[in-house]
Amino acid sequence: MHEPESSRREFMRGAISIGLAAAVAPVLSEASGNQEPKGSGYRWLNEPKQWRREGSSLVCTADPKTDFWRKTFYGYITDNGHAYLRSVTGDFTTTVKISGAFHDLYDQAGFMVRLDESNWMKCGIEVVDEVPHMSAVFTRDYSDWSSFSLGKHTGPLWLKVVRKGAALDIFHSLDGRIYIEDRTGYLTPAPAVDIGLMCAAPEGKGFEVRFDDWEVTPGAAS
Repeated sequence: MHEPESSRREFMRGAISIGLAAAVAPVLSEASGNQEPKGSGYRWLNEPKQWRREGSSLVCTADPKTDFWRKTFYGYITDNGHAYLRSVTGDFTTTVKISGAFHDLYDQAGFMVRLDESNWMKCGIEVVDEVPHMSAVFTRDYSDWSSFSLGKHTGPLWLKVVRKGAALDIFHSLDGRIYIEDRTGYLTPAPAVDIGLMCAAPEGKGFEVRFDDWEVTPGAAS
């Protein structure tokens, strides 16, 4: 008797699809300025000097000499990058569109999923040798880094992160429709984590980045 395909294949098929079964609303409410209402649940980890809300979008400028990294290869710990966070419990699927004036080595922007200063994941655009790369760093006390070139792509990048239990699945898209899987990794079995928007400028003078259409859906896409 023929057995059905693995549940992983079914899960991946659903995760790559841009259509989400649950009703989705933008995470950022229609607001402007750089103040959050009390009780909104949002908070900055290392608030940048310049940032603003434009409707449901977030625009911020990464301060110079900011980064997130722990120990591996370089031997130092840096936790002064910017992350705009909210707490989420359980499985989720989150997407965002990123546009930025990236230009210096290691300029970066994307998602962060964080338990604490020793356990986190960041992923998104990162400039390496003057070329935009799709980058992902998983940190459990020690950071690791994987990246690949996006070639001559200079337009927006769409990101998707799916949490399923202790694991995260990372995707990117160049058109907001077709998503490509980049990496799956173990982070933490803790029920609640912080999810948010991240940017940093480790080597450069800083740059402006815009985050549009940030959405979070409860449950892993299926």
